[in-house]
Amino acid sequence: MNRPLALLSSIAFVSLASACLAAVSGKEVGFTLTPDRNSAKVHATFRDDTRGDNEGNWSTGFKPSELIGLEVSSFRGAGSRPIRFALVREAGRLDCAGTGGGGNARGTCRFTADENFARLLASRGIGRPDSDEAFSLMAVNAHRELIDAAAAAQYPTPSIHDVIAMSALNVDGRYIASMVRIGYRPESIHSLIEFKALGITPEWIGGFARVGYEGLRGDGLVQMRALDITPEFISGYQRIGYRNLPVNRLVELKALNITPEFVRSVVRTGEPLPEVKELVQMKIFGRRR
Repeated sequence: MNRPLALLSSIAFVSLASACLAAVSGKEVGFTLTPDRNSAKVHATFRDDTRGDNEGNWSTGFKPSELIGLEVSSFRGAGSRPIRFALVREAGRLDCAGTGGGGNARGTCRFTADENFARLLASRGIGRPDSDEAFSLMAVNAHRELIDAAAAAQYPTPSIHDVIAMSALNVDGRYIASMVRIGYRPESIHSLIEFKALGITPEWIGGFARVGYEGLRGDGLVQMRALDITPEFISGYQRIGYRNLPVNRLVELKALNITPEFVRSVVRTGEPLPEVKELVQMKIFGRRR
């Protein structure tokens, strides 16, 4: 993989892994609830006020039923009254209490890690999460199903931070199995994370098979996705006579915004098609053939 794409992947991975709120098991964290602007969900923000620059904030929307015990009528009704709810997930739970009304609430939550989930990770060779990792696993809603699916597909054993990153991207058993079924099992967990982060799906890959690009390698898929190379881009070149352009040439053309339309504009009718190197020269120096 070239350096810009590797850097992009690293930044995405670090950002996802660090975006989750870190907290010590049993430590209280603050919460606020507000109506979600675009749905019937409740928007919740959890924060660790001991950390600066919003580093410890975690914010997302929940269906009211996910906040167990929340009386929606009390939350949305006029006045101020006690508000209680719990968020329970496989990796742990938050038990929260405060005051609210009129569609707003605030208070504090206490986090408790799930011992069974911690033992599962340890038994699979992933490792036993520390307090911060346990909270992050809960925040991204890590599931046993993901761990089982990765093992069934014979991926290398992930680290705890790999599980956090995959869960944050909604990698699940269906995604892993569907990629395996069409012959794609990225070489590493980090490659799987990169595939999902870039939106590389079986359906997207299938589009290239239809224009004659079956069996593309993983690094080629990553480069094509990062540059938004589409089957339509390839078929456009095929229609003007370019057949079987290798991936590195497609990447070069797309990176320089050399389109089939550009080729038509610089090549006279009846002239033989220039090689990719010549097209690059034409684009860079702004000249016709």
